[in-house]
Amino acid sequence: MADHLDWPARADLAHRSLAELYGAPPPQLLNNTRPVDDNETFNYWWLAHAVDVALDGWERTGDETHLRTAVEIVENLLARNGGSLFNDYFDDMLWLGLALERLSRAPGRGERLEDARTIWRHCLDEGWNDTMGGGIAWRKPQLGYKNTPANGPFVILGARLAGRLGADDPYLVQARRCMAWLREHLVRPDGTVEDGVNREGDGRVDTDWRYTYNYGLFVGACVELFAHDGDEEWLALAERSARRAVELLAVDGVFPESGGGDVGLFKGIFYRYLDLLLALRPAPDLVAFVRAGTDVLWRVGHVDGVLWAGDDWRVPPAPPTSMSTQLSAVMATEVRTRVEARALSHAG
Repeated sequence: MADHLDWPARADLAHRSLAELYGAPPPQLLNNTRPVDDNETFNYWWLAHAVDVALDGWERTGDETHLRTAVEIVENLLARNGGSLFNDYFDDMLWLGLALERLSRAPGRGERLEDARTIWRHCLDEGWNDTMGGGIAWRKPQLGYKNTPANGPFVILGARLAGRLGADDPYLVQARRCMAWLREHLVRPDGTVEDGVNREGDGRVDTDWRYTYNYGLFVGACVELFAHDGDEEWLALAERSARRAVELLAVDGVFPESGGGDVGLFKGIFYRYLDLLLALRPAPDLVAFVRAGTDVLWRVGHVDGVLWAGDDWRVPPAPPTSMSTQLSAVMATEVRTRVEARALSHAG
């Protein structure tokens, strides 16, 4: 608590560090790695999260620079995707849908709400099927494989659209239906959230794949449904799974998921959706976890006026590092800033 006033400045520095370490001229805009060695891959879903990160900065500060960055990334993503909102991965599209729904709340950006609706409807029409009893598929060429990374964002986006557009549209009904499927197939009674089922067409759950973002998505889905019905059981379920993630996957207060690439985003997604829960229920152990991890991140990664994050925050970053990993560091820093702001408000 003693350094709560430092966190807004740290969040500002985290955004500047992302731009300094990974920024590139259009059409690339953000390099995939540092040093640059892998810009052949168009990481649609990383850019969706980069939009969310820019919006975090704008919502906290009101600085239009962050909003312009979010808009620029969206336009860049769509241009590189041939002008289309869609690709073959339902989870990718839903990440973008979530970012566009947030962007649509900004002044003069209301048209992006229709884009978010279009993505959600496309994922329902093309991704939901009866294999394994329902659920949204992971990708179009593999419609029988269902996983948390596709179904969690579908619930969250559906619940948010329902909050914006009312009960006449099917968003909340389908979100609840999807959540029921998710809980039946991939959420264990002890709060463990599995990654997916039927990947090889054998009906088997991938119990050896445990990732932080699956827990974050379930937490976020619970919180968004709580917003509609006020049932405290949703928050109890969210807390249980958040604690399970820490129990299973954290070491020394951090998530040491490694490998860069897509994995780099996983812990940031967990922090993002845990924050929604902490805003409603600031459980001391989970608040302490946020503080412990971000303290390590900044103690190790803040060198020479720049925050540079590796996969394991306990270890100084070693090149090459991924832009995805840096996005997680910014997300976690913004969460810590909000945690301290709420703590200061309650203390006052």
